[in-house]
Amino acid sequence: MPRLAANLSLLFTELAFLDRFAAAAEAGFAVVEFLFPYEHPPEAIAERLRANRLELAIFNLPPGDWAAGERGLAALPDRFDEMARGVETALAYAAATGVRRLHLMAGLADRRDPAARQAYGRALRHAATWLAANGIDLLIEPINARSMPGYFLDDFDAAADLVAGMQAEGVANIRLQFDIFHCQILHGDVTTRLARLMPLIGHVQIASVPHRAEPGTGELNDAFVLAALDRLGYAGFVGCEYHPRQGTRAGLAWLAPYLDASRG
Repeated sequence: MPRLAANLSLLFTELAFLDRFAAAAEAGFAVVEFLFPYEHPPEAIAERLRANRLELAIFNLPPGDWAAGERGLAALPDRFDEMARGVETALAYAAATGVRRLHLMAGLADRRDPAARQAYGRALRHAATWLAANGIDLLIEPINARSMPGYFLDDFDAAADLVAGMQAEGVANIRLQFDIFHCQILHGDVTTRLARLMPLIGHVQIASVPHRAEPGTGELNDAFVLAALDRLGYAGFVGCEYHPRQGTRAGLAWLAPYLDASRG
């Protein structure tokens, strides 16, 4: 059974961010994730995790100016120094929370641009080296162009080739973040691709397609996909990264069969 993680950037948003930890625990989650923790001190995040007996699955490294529309820095040739400082910032939060996975967003850039490709490779190697020294995996995630127009990494096979290639070079701690929502929109054929890419996958996320709402409310048989993860032997976390249709608590019925496993 999958170990489900409540994404606190999308769920329980009627509450202040630090109050969402308790709400997730009360709803039955043993694991949480979120996009960014940087508006709060590392110690505040760590205290909420401890107080609610929660494990932290993953969060993103600093993405640049999110409010201004930036979606990562890694593929931006002139932003390397800022990206590198962001790695150090994220590591302070990792040390406080015990997280073992961090996602580096690529940014808005043309994947065909040689300068962007070179910048991305440089950023990945730099971040992976720093994270490896702290026992942390570096994750990359393909994102569909409908949700994030212009995002550099918009193809699962290209991402998988990059991960496999870097692992072959000795960058052992780079992994693929497999978001089922993005995969269905980009390619379809989700469970076949899960099976093929499973050796590279370090984290999974789920939401219904096309509206990114609760699993089980869209075009994909999400229960079948979750069962496929079990059949494939996936032992990691599945992040619940969706927008509730009528409030988080009202839409939690879908995960009742999985909560005991999530706390196992």
